[in-house]
Amino acid sequence: MLIGPEGEQLGVMSSREAYQRAQDYDLDLLCVAPNARPPVCKILNYGKYRFEAQKKAKENKRNQAMHTVELKEIQLTPQIGEHDLLTKANRAHEFLSKGDKVKAVVRYRGRQMAHIEVGREVLDKFIAQLTEVSTIEKNPYMEGRFMIAILASKFKK
Repeated sequence: MLIGPEGEQLGVMSSREAYQRAQDYDLDLLCVAPNARPPVCKILNYGKYRFEAQKKAKENKRNQAMHTVELKEIQLTPQIGEHDLLTKANRAHEFLSKGDKVKAVVRYRGRQMAHIEVGREVLDKFIAQLTEVSTIEKNPYMEGRFMIAILASKFKK
């Protein structure tokens, strides 16, 4: 099956006839569906076709790279100062506004494990400062010496 340079069907013919038609148009013959019955070939400018395919692949790769969401981690401690907490919240705000996710981690050391509620209050303050740009994807939970919460952005990347 042969398809002409403007997309019209030229009918079923032998490969030699198809090649001769391509030569008449001063173009190339490309087999676009070799497994079809009958195989489908198209008359086209192969250099232009290859350039367009590379351009499309590059565009798809760029679009795919733009949509990846990263998980950024912010570490806190139960005794963090008010200003330090605000600074970390501002940094998390930047990540969330770019469309990334934020993993907020409160790390307990030594005797701090006896007062887990102090770290929970710090984490709740941190989350409260980011409510306008984030949603809680995973509520705070303990994992060993760490209390972890995951925040997702309200914006799409």
